[in-house]
Amino acid sequence: MGYYWLAPSPIGYLYLEENKEGLCKLSFCDKPSDNLSISPMGKFTKLAVTQLEEYFAKKRTAFTVPLSLKGTAFQEDIWHALQKIPYGKIISYKELAEKAGHPKAYRAAGNANNKNPIAIIIPCHRVCGADGSLTGYGGGLDKKQFLLDLEN
Repeated sequence: MGYYWLAPSPIGYLYLEENKEGLCKLSFCDKPSDNLSISPMGKFTKLAVTQLEEYFAKKRTAFTVPLSLKGTAFQEDIWHALQKIPYGKIISYKELAEKAGHPKAYRAAGNANNKNPIAIIIPCHRVCGADGSLTGYGGGLDKKQFLLDLEN
């Protein structure tokens, strides 16, 4: 059985989901839906919420909650490379592709970045255009800018 939780944050509600292996989803939720049933908080969602609170309070720069990632081998390569981007650092999609071992696949790296199932903890917000410009972000560019400002 999985657990689902909504957590308030400085950038709106965060939807968290876990399975028996770890946190499997963290996404932005503009407002809670009446149709969303929340289960009791599981051990991974509880740990994630605690670590997110510390992150937003500038008391945490890395996450240790176990993750359960399910994607293609390429997507998982990209998601693992994202986790290695240091706190407060910004890289380009080309650099991301290189770090993931796919140096010529920077457009595909951008698509895999877009499919990231665990926002913030897998820091896709740390990837920008080659010129340093903000590019698309699932939660919106305002959230991306907030997270980058928080880390700097």
